[in-house]
Amino acid sequence: MTSWKRWLLPAVALLIVAWLGLRLLRGGPPAEPAKAGTAAAAAAASAAAQPALALAAQDLITARRTELARVIEVSGTLEAADSAVLKARVAGELRQLSVREGDSVRAGQVLAQIDPTELDWRLRQTEQQAAAAKAQLEIAQRQLANNKALVAQGFISPTALETSVSNEAAAVANLAAAQAAVELARKARADATLSAPISGLVSQRLAQPGERVAVDGRILEIVDLSTLELEAAIAPQDVPALRVGARARLSVEGGGEPLAATVVRINPSAVAGARTVPAYLRLAGQPGLRSGLFARGVVELERRSVLAIPLSAVRTEQARPYAVVLAGERAEHRRLTLGQRGQVDGSDWVEVSAGLAEGERVLAASTGLVAAGVRLQLPAATAPASAAAPAKTH
Repeated sequence: MTSWKRWLLPAVALLIVAWLGLRLLRGGPPAEPAKAGTAAAAAAASAAAQPALALAAQDLITARRTELARVIEVSGTLEAADSAVLKARVAGELRQLSVREGDSVRAGQVLAQIDPTELDWRLRQTEQQAAAAKAQLEIAQRQLANNKALVAQGFISPTALETSVSNEAAAVANLAAAQAAVELARKARADATLSAPISGLVSQRLAQPGERVAVDGRILEIVDLSTLELEAAIAPQDVPALRVGARARLSVEGGGEPLAATVVRINPSAVAGARTVPAYLRLAGQPGLRSGLFARGVVELERRSVLAIPLSAVRTEQARPYAVVLAGERAEHRRLTLGQRGQVDGSDWVEVSAGLAEGERVLAASTGLVAAGVRLQLPAATAPASAAAPAKTH
């Protein structure tokens, strides 16, 4: 009896240990999958609970094929294509000047008068000299006629006749010279009256009545604002692509909408020192446009049909440019290979050589920085289109 009790206690202890080990073998391993499932469920719940970024219609931009215009920037000062400076053609006192800055004039209109008193007397003097020369010619002609008759009758020698012929020729030359002097004096008298060479507006009044002006003294400057020009400095690398007739858009300081212009001339020589080539852009006059205003704009060099997006939609805070693409209902960062830049309807666009497919939608710059994987809430008008996301292009 004592021997049986001695063996019973170790057997019971062994059974207890075996039972605990079996329980550990059955209950321990299933516990880990349960924990993993709980973590996955928690992650899914966290993702579902993450707030979505609400987008407006203007926050989405569709990559599309468009005519992209390659342009160069230009700037300069507007000048009137036609202008003239009214100068004194004779010296004298400026007696009358009837216009001031801003006055409108027409071609041929009398604008100023130089005192003609001295010119009138000079004209009268030359006319009297011409009359005297004409009288001398008449005397020489009568003498020649008499000498011819006397030679025929043998009263005078042929030598005397030759002298009369020479005197008559000299009288003819003197009369011609006197008549030329009359014409010069008459022209000088007419030059005392100054008329507008072109139609336009008076931009400067450079002399005042009562002043004595010299020959070629500047009196008025007239500009025709119906056509204006801008001289633009073109870099050497852009000159081969520039053509006469190329279209341009210019914005004038203080102005409104951009104005259309055309390249009308390209200088064959470069500017010394700057090494730029002047090109001349012409635009039609508009109300408010004035000579001397500063303008800047772009000249279109060429157009190509390319896949493009607005330049503002390209993100550059990373090592390579990228765009935030709408992939289903989440944001995806897509690296881009960019081509030439240009303009579409006056805004800057850029060619996308790789990284986007036509029809894919990207987020505009107005959305700010958007991390990859962020849920996006589309506007109601575009929500159905997000169900079928375009294929990715890398």
